[in-house]
Amino acid sequence: MRLALMALLAWHDYRAEVRLSVCAVLALVAVLAPLLVLFGLKFGLVTTLTERLERDPAVREVVPMGGGRFSAQAIAELAARPEVAFVVPRTRQIAATADLYPDSAGQALTVEMIPTAAGDPLVAPALLPQAPDQVLLSQRAAEKLGVQGGDVLSAAFGRQVGGRQEYQRTRLRVQGVLPLAAFPRDALFAPLALLEAAEDYRDGQAWPGYEPQVNTARVYPGFRLYAADLDGVERLRRYFAERQLEVATQAGVIAQVRSLSHNLTLVFWVIASLALAGAFAAMTASALAAVERKRRALSVLRLLGFSTGALIAFVVLQALYTGVFGLLLAWGLYGMAETGLNRLFAPATGEYACRLLPSHYLLALLLTLLCCLLAAASGGWRAARIEASEGLRDV
Repeated sequence: MRLALMALLAWHDYRAEVRLSVCAVLALVAVLAPLLVLFGLKFGLVTTLTERLERDPAVREVVPMGGGRFSAQAIAELAARPEVAFVVPRTRQIAATADLYPDSAGQALTVEMIPTAAGDPLVAPALLPQAPDQVLLSQRAAEKLGVQGGDVLSAAFGRQVGGRQEYQRTRLRVQGVLPLAAFPRDALFAPLALLEAAEDYRDGQAWPGYEPQVNTARVYPGFRLYAADLDGVERLRRYFAERQLEVATQAGVIAQVRSLSHNLTLVFWVIASLALAGAFAAMTASALAAVERKRRALSVLRLLGFSTGALIAFVVLQALYTGVFGLLLAWGLYGMAETGLNRLFAPATGEYACRLLPSHYLLALLLTLLCCLLAAASGGWRAARIEASEGLRDV
């Protein structure tokens, strides 16, 4: 009850000195608003760059360099690792090509064949081939062939036997077309069985068809592998380095974003520390000056029976009023700046050049109130030393 009364008295006194109160609020806003905008830009920029990297499968791809020897069991062990999101074996590059002919008997287009399976980050689940004769085309290949999803193509696989050129033809149905952003080259995405059949045929065997064949002794020269997240790329790079296998990754690009985040955080806290130190000094001086101005009024309150804690609360509550009003106004100014900056930079849908999360607003509130409490402590200590009779002396 006594605290509520003191809060009411502090509020009326705060309103009575409205000009001084407004000056204190504006001084705090001058510090808080730029800091909120600066942190919003830092968080929005780094978050946008990180999310772009995470959405781009090419950044998470790990490509083995040179020829290797990977059994089906080795590929399965890779797939079981927690940092691996998708892996599928690859046949020899020289055997993984096909000549495609549209039904209209147009000119053949030679494309590279890329194995795909469930979970492929480049392929939407709805486009994933469901049958052995279903394939996907890259947008460039589909445009050159003049085909689209649902069309039927003729595929030819060539080989030389005894100096004689031979071809095996088969019919393939286009399940869908991948967007240009997914794969920019002329390519055909197909189940692994088709690539294995083409490789076996070019190795001199009879055309085995492209039904899945169980061959545990088969050895693959490479694989398509995508990490589960950005951190997984570096872990996989180290994993293959320990096994003397050179791989190409985007670890350098990821490290640059991590370094940018670290450096921006360091710059922010340096600026924030200097600004908050200045604000803290100004609020401390304001609290001490307020106690000196109200020394007589505070002594009267003590004479009326208010305790030392109540006098300290009087000073602290007024500092908290300044902190709350200053933060509310700073939030409002930040909101306008955030809207303007996001419109100015016009990021893609769902991206932000400047952004704060609810947790950041809560953290700003707690830090501001803590700073106000600490700054008012010196004024509260001075108020606690006021004697009841001190303000009644006309000296």
